[in-house]
This record gives sequence, C-alpha cells and structure tokens, in this order.
Amino acid sequence: MGSAVERTDEHVREYLIYRGFTSTLKHLDNDIKVDKEKGFRVDKIIDQLQQLVQNFDLLGLKEYWLYLDRRLFCRLEDVYRTTVNKLRTSLYRYYVINGNVEKTQEFFQKQASELQGQAEWRDWFILPFVPAPELNPAFSPYFSRQWADTFLVSLHNFLSVLFQCMHILYFDAEVQKMTSVMEENEQLRQLLFALQTDQRDQRDGDQVVHHKLPAYETVQGKEVKQLSNQTLTSESTINQSSNQSTNQSTTNQSSHSRHKRIQDHEKERKELFSKPASQAEKKAEPVEAEPEPADFSNSRAVAEGGGGLSAEQPFIKLSQEEYGEHHSSIMHCRVDCSGRRVASLDVDGVIKVWSFNPIMQTKATIMSKSPLLSLEWATKPDRLLLLGSGVGTVRLYDTDAKKNLYEMNIDDTHPRILSLACSPSGSSFVCSAAAPSRTGSVESVPRLPIPVSGQLLLWDTKTVKQQLQFSLEPEPVAINCTAFNHNGNLLVTGAADGVIRLFDMQRYDSAMSWRAHDGEVYSVEFSYDENTVFSIGEDGKFVQWNIHRCGVKQSEQVLPQDATGPFVLSGYSGYKQVQVPRGRLLAFDSEGQHVLTCSGSGGLIYRLTNGEPAALESVLSLGGHKAPVVTVDWCSAVDCGTCLTASMDGKIKLSTLLAQKS
Repeated sequence: MGSAVERTDEHVREYLIYRGFTSTLKHLDNDIKVDKEKGFRVDKIIDQLQQLVQNFDLLGLKEYWLYLDRRLFCRLEDVYRTTVNKLRTSLYRYYVINGNVEKTQEFFQKQASELQGQAEWRDWFILPFVPAPELNPAFSPYFSRQWADTFLVSLHNFLSVLFQCMHILYFDAEVQKMTSVMEENEQLRQLLFALQTDQRDQRDGDQVVHHKLPAYETVQGKEVKQLSNQTLTSESTINQSSNQSTNQSTTNQSSHSRHKRIQDHEKERKELFSKPASQAEKKAEPVEAEPEPADFSNSRAVAEGGGGLSAEQPFIKLSQEEYGEHHSSIMHCRVDCSGRRVASLDVDGVIKVWSFNPIMQTKATIMSKSPLLSLEWATKPDRLLLLGSGVGTVRLYDTDAKKNLYEMNIDDTHPRILSLACSPSGSSFVCSAAAPSRTGSVESVPRLPIPVSGQLLLWDTKTVKQQLQFSLEPEPVAINCTAFNHNGNLLVTGAADGVIRLFDMQRYDSAMSWRAHDGEVYSVEFSYDENTVFSIGEDGKFVQWNIHRCGVKQSEQVLPQDATGPFVLSGYSGYKQVQVPRGRLLAFDSEGQHVLTCSGSGGLIYRLTNGEPAALESVLSLGGHKAPVVTVDWCSAVDCGTCLTASMDGKIKLSTLLAQKS
C-alpha cells in the first residue's frame, strides 16, 4: 500500500512539474510533510505514536488515534472492533507505564470519566498510589520489555494487514494480476519445452532400440529370426507411417520401458542436485563434534537457538522470502540506493533485476555473450546499472527502458573488470581493470606469488570518458574491491597484494596505504562514523583500521572459513565446486552497530562491541540456505531492514528484520 501511494505521489509531482504548477507543487509537498497517514507507511505511523508517548502528549495521542479510527478503522467489519479496542487499551497502558507518577495521575484525572466504566481499567486506578508498580504482580508484566515489543509488533502487523486489504489504490492488485499471468506463461512455456524434449528423446530412443539386440534373443535361432523380422518390419512401418497391430504392441512396450528409464534418470538427477548440501552436513557431523578453538561456534549456536537471546536480541526476523530465478552460483547481489530494486549476477553471466515490495517480481533479465564479472547501481538516477565484463568493457544499462545506453572500452591489456563503484553524486564512477589471471598457465610450472597487474580508473558518467588513472604504488596491481564514503571525498580500495589504499578524491591521489592482510583483500567498507575502515581478507581476518593513523588496527577478529572463502560446495564422487569471493562479504545496518557476514547456512549478524579489546558478538542467524552463502547486502533505505543473502545454489534469501529500539 505504501509503495502504491509513493508511486501515485511521484506521478502527481511529475504532472505538476510538467504543467508548471509550482505553487501547487509546494502546497503538495507541505501537505505530504504534515500527512497524518504518513503515506500509509506502517513504520512511520508507529514512530509517530511512540514519539507522542515519549513526549507525554496525551491530547495529541488521543487525537491521532481518533483520526486513525475515523479514517481507517471505521472501514473494518464489526468483528474487528474488539481488536481495535484492545489495541487502544494497550496503547494507553503503554503510555502509562512510560510515564512518572505525575503523568500517571494526570492521565487518570483526564481519562477518569471515559475509563471508570470499563472493566479492564478498574484495577488500574490504584497504579499512581502503588510505591513500586513494576514489582507488583498485577502490573509487573506490563513493565517488561517483552510486553512492549509484543504490543508494537502486534500493532505493526495489524496495520500492515489493514493497508493490504483496504484496496484504496489498485496498483498492487494489477501488479499481482500481471505477475500471475507471467507465472502462468512461464509454466506453459516449461510444459511445452518438456513435451518437446520427451518427443525428441522418444524419437532418439526408438532409433537406439531398433539397432540393439535384446539379451534373450540368443536362446533359439528361430526366435532370433522372428524377432529380427519384427524389428525390420517395425523400422519399415515407422519410416512409411503405416499402422499394424503387432508392431503397435511392440512399440508400446518399448516406449513404456523407455519412459520408465527417463523417469528414473530424472529422479537420479534431482537427487544429485538436491543432496550435496545435506550430504555435506552428514559428512561434517563427526567434525562438528570435535572441540574447536574458535568462539564463533558457540555464539552461532546461541544465535540459531534464539531462545536465550530473546531479552537482548536487537532484531526480530519478521519474514524470509526466496528468489529462485537463477540456476547457478551467485557472484553479486546488490540493492539500489532507494531500496526498491535488486540486481543479482550469477557465474553464467545472467543478471536479474527484480523488486520485492510489495511482491517479488522480475523486472528485467540481462544475458551477455561476453562473461560478466561485476555490477554496481548508479546513484543518480538509480535506474541505471553498471556492468563490468571479462573482455574490457563496461556497459551502462537502463533497467526501466531495458536497453544498453553506452558501452565503454576500458583497456585491452586489462580486460577483467573486477570492481565498480559509483560516486554518491552520480557524476563519475571508479573502475578496477585487471590483467588475465595466471590460472591458465602450465600446471607443472610452480606459480610465483606475484599479484596480477591492474589499473584503477575514474570515468565521467555524463560524458562517458575516462578522466584519469590513479597511481598504484609500489606497482600496478589488481584492485578487488572499492567503496566511497558518504560524500565521495574518500575512496578506499582492497588489492590482490593485501594492501589497502585510501584515495583523496578532491586531489585524486593516494592519501595513505598499508599492508592489511596476508593474501588478497576481498572486501572493504567504511564504518558508520567514517573514522575507520573494515576489511576481510584471504587470511580469514576481519580487521578494523584507523584511517587517521596509517596501518593502526582498532580490532582484529578471525572469522570462520565459510564467512571469508574460498567457498566450497561438495557433491557426489568427490565433486567440488570452488568459488573465490567476488561480491560483498560484509554489510552494515543503518546505525553501523551490526554487521552481516556470510556463513555455510545463511547470513550471520554480529554486534560490534566497543570494549577493550573490541570483539564481535553473534546476535542472529538468518539461516534458510542449503549451500554456502557467497555475498550479502543490507538495505537500510526503509525502517524495516532487509537483508539479502545469496548462495552457491543460485538461491537468494530476502529477510525482513524489525529493529528493537532500546
């Protein structure tokens, strides 16, 4: 409902701008700012109610609830009136338990005439005169954090269901109808493909059967002769399209056995692709029973249990949805800056652009002849997508128009585009180009631990021209990951030589660099206050660096191997699929106090503690995956955080979290 209102507001704005009605546009913006319905955004309505409670504005709280009752709740059927009354009673009790003695007495003085006849308030009039109401058995449950969280979540869910069922605007219904039609078309297309495949397999099977002698034909010569004549006759009848009863029975028997073989083959194939993760878990059982020196296993078990952390858990997992349009391992999965669309890239070079609000729907599918290695959303406008290939080109793709706008040739000597980062202003982007990898060299010759050479380039988005090439000291090296700060004045990069480089984007030169990891740097991100940088490297370490003191560590933690890679998916007969990290391995929440990382069965959220020494505390395991998670992202554009976790089996899990404010 909220997304439909936002789209309607945007259409009205575009119309007013097109017509030149600037004064009307100003009035519209002013009315939207003071809109009591908050654009039908449930999180905004909850925040408004909490703000009125915290400010002890009883009159404003009553007026706002009365407005919601007249505007929204009156549309409901009579059977829901009891639920509305219970929520209003809980809201008033939430107001009372958050106030002091004076505010409590003031509440009952002003509300006495309204509440004295209600049975649920009969015992509450003594509350101002109880010395310690939080210890009184009659009132102590209402002073607990659990009751307050339960009430807020119940109110949130009630309003969410209410807005979905009101149907004031029908955009969402049209979207759902279109989605159902597209799904039906896809099912019919798959059915047609299956029928064509069965027909082709049947035709090929007929040819194989007619040229193969059954084992029992060697028993008697007479029988061999008779069966061979029948075989020749059946061949001639198939070629001449004649219908004889004896040959029909033989063909039916052979086709029945052939279909049975095909079904058995399909069954084995499904088991082959569905059991690797489970078999890997079974194989790992004796290993997990052994004691491990790391402390992350214990914290992860507590997070997955969930029961022990209910009092301190900072997030509630409201829902988890799956996007399963990919058929191979995911490399990148990024949400745009507005939090409305997601772009995901798999190892086959297929890119899916999809939305998840209000429903999960594929917007565009991009298939490239050349291999794709990286992607990044443009910041302004956010409908543009940057695609880096393995042949030295970067494409600018319009996801709304579903077409390529530009294709830039970067460098023939450095064809692999490993990383892309768009500046917050949207005027330029940084491109990391690397030389071909040395994995294709002769196996007998030992490879020297020399990093692959590379370039770091700055391109202008509007003119589509290269602005400059950054100097990489001490030698040109492949840059694996890049990230801007909030205003684009700083750029941090992680390279294949284990060095982190910080660039001043106002002077376009390197401000500092230091040796960060033993091996390659896989992922780098600025902290929330932008005084530090976090990095994950090939050595399995999660390190926080002070950017004001070159090379000084704030903290260092050793993460499990399934959080840093290389990621391994095991199968039958010793089959192993190994994937080197390419996408983001860490993502922060909106306040920078929690970090999302990869794991073997789903995303894992840690709390960043500021103690001495600083440490990571596991608080929540998202779960849901049967294969190792290889990249993550955390969308904080909306109040309900959305975590994206993508795995090697092509599945992407979208987990919606509700932050519990302390």
